Amino acid sequence: MRFSISDSIPILERTPRTVRSMLQFLPEAWTHRNYGSNPDGTPTWAAHEIVAHMIFADLTDWLPRAKHILEFGDAKPFDPFDRHGHHTLMNGKPLHRLLDEFEQTRREAVAGLHALKLSDADLDRAGTHPALGPATMRNLLAMWVVHDFNHLAQMNKAMAYQYKTEVGPWEAYASILAPPAPR
Repeated sequence: MRFSISDSIPILERTPRTVRSMLQFLPEAWTHRNYGSNPDGTPTWAAHEIVAHMIFADLTDWLPRAKHILEFGDAKPFDPFDRHGHHTLMNGKPLHRLLDEFEQTRREAVAGLHALKLSDADLDRAGTHPALGPATMRNLLAMWVVHDFNHLAQMNKAMAYQYKTEVGPWEAYASILAPPAPR
């Protein structure tokens, strides 16, 4: 499937509502526990951390990088993304507040995307990722959508993992309980 803004906007718009529907009013035992450690020993993220990460990415990654491509093309790499910047954004906020912020931030980000009025030629413009190298606007915006799907799966994994030992022999049929991807 080739990336299209009109096909992607409905996903980007629905993600905050999907996350709210999935997490709102759940006990912290579901939303504040992770699913173990990454291969490097760092802890995986819990659902509430993932919400904060998605807010942080909307504020500092997708739209700012799209604007960067329009301004600099591939002449100047993007600033590196702070994969842990969301920790300062969380700063002890309760999940319901993060859910509200995610809806507002995403609404503003999608409005900003519309305001860019990107043409097909703009979608083919290249930028430079500091670690991954050349990437087009199309790649960046497609990754925004895939990023949402990835973190929805990660939230589900973090919550499913809480019953890892409780499922008994059915663990063999629950690929969601396998170590630790997605990240």
